[in-house]
Amino acid sequence: MASTVFAPRLRWSAALLALGLSACSLIPTYERPAAPVAPQWPSVPGGAPAPVADTAQPQAADIRWQDFVNDARLRALVELALANNRDLRVAALTIEQARAQYQINRANQLPTVSAGLTGSYQPGATGNMVHAYTVGLTMASWEIDLFGRLQSLKEAALAQFFATQEARSAVQTSLIASVVSTWLSLQTDDELLVLTERTLTTREESLALIRKRFEQGVASELDLRQAESLAATARATLAQQRRQRALDYNVLTLLVGQSVPEQLLDTQQGVQFVDVPAGMPSDLLTRRPDIRQAEQQLIAANANIGAARAAFFPRIALTASTGNASNQLSDLFSGGTWVWTQTNQTLLTIFDAGRNQAGLDSARAGREIAVAQYEKAIQTAFREVSDALAGRATLGDQVRALQQQVDAALVSYRLSDQRYRNGVASYLELLDAQRTLFAAQQALAQTQLAQRQNQVLLYKALGGGWSEADTPVAKN
Repeated sequence: MASTVFAPRLRWSAALLALGLSACSLIPTYERPAAPVAPQWPSVPGGAPAPVADTAQPQAADIRWQDFVNDARLRALVELALANNRDLRVAALTIEQARAQYQINRANQLPTVSAGLTGSYQPGATGNMVHAYTVGLTMASWEIDLFGRLQSLKEAALAQFFATQEARSAVQTSLIASVVSTWLSLQTDDELLVLTERTLTTREESLALIRKRFEQGVASELDLRQAESLAATARATLAQQRRQRALDYNVLTLLVGQSVPEQLLDTQQGVQFVDVPAGMPSDLLTRRPDIRQAEQQLIAANANIGAARAAFFPRIALTASTGNASNQLSDLFSGGTWVWTQTNQTLLTIFDAGRNQAGLDSARAGREIAVAQYEKAIQTAFREVSDALAGRATLGDQVRALQQQVDAALVSYRLSDQRYRNGVASYLELLDAQRTLFAAQQALAQTQLAQRQNQVLLYKALGGGWSEADTPVAKN
């Protein structure tokens, strides 16, 4: 008899469940915005033409960072950073947080069922206390998602989860590039330290010679003071170079997340990098993790509009419970009466002082903000790649020109030194030759550093340093 009485209710509940699972969606159709950049990379005036994409070559994002860096010490250093860097660790934990939030929104689409035991006491008609006990299952207020509000929130949470994945990939690419660039800076610091120490030794030898000639009355006091000034300048530069190396070492320690092993700081040997093809600007849309992150945030903002639209429609909630009821606690489990209660509620907002409309306006504005951020990410990526390509087109010529300048300055210094020792030239001529040579050698070392770091920046700007295997997936 009980099954006959409650069958219609069960069938109606099943129908509501089916309607909830087949809810319509009010999310606007997503369309990827057009890329606000030129279809080709810009060319450098007077330099090489813009690179042409070669489909036969692998993309920069397809080149593993282990293959890009052809140095075992540097690879070991990057691996330490990937294991210990705190920014990367935070990015990985943010993924887990977003994954949990997605699971929460997914669970909101399903009913929550709880088991419970309740007891009530109230005065009866004769003045005696009436006891009532119930044990069973209770389904908390469950929203029938007819208009896709909960589904929209779940889609937004899923897109945010994907955005955190891309954010971690972006942090990884930046971390790898920063570690390699900082290590190259340390290598140049060591080169400049050796150069400055050698220059200081030369100037101190010249100072000793001038002082002896001054004591013999051959050199003037002006020559002596100029030699002292030049030696003091070299000592100041040496102190500055030592400080700069210490600062770069501290940066590397922070990036690695621990003390850097001494064997990994051997910068005597040069480092070679694999040349990466430029590809096309359109490739950045799918290769750069920061652009992919911005697009996922745009998708999430688009889904929020669906949730805001659904707020204008009726909200249907279902609450139900079933179990045994008895007036005696001792009979609750052995006997009692089976009971079923069901409450259905439909709410339609009549007046909310414009709250729902403001929520929809806010969601639409959020999507426009996300569009602007997505376009800005593309423009930033285009500018970074263009800068790196300009560096690749010009830094090689600059290095070769500076090398010629150093070679000429070295010959000039040797000739000036011989002329001064033979009494043909003044000491001022020798000082100028020394200053010119030192400045040219410093400029050459700095430009060589810029050329090597530019290779790393180009690899990073094109989306290298991560792979699909590095990113976790959402749990269904």
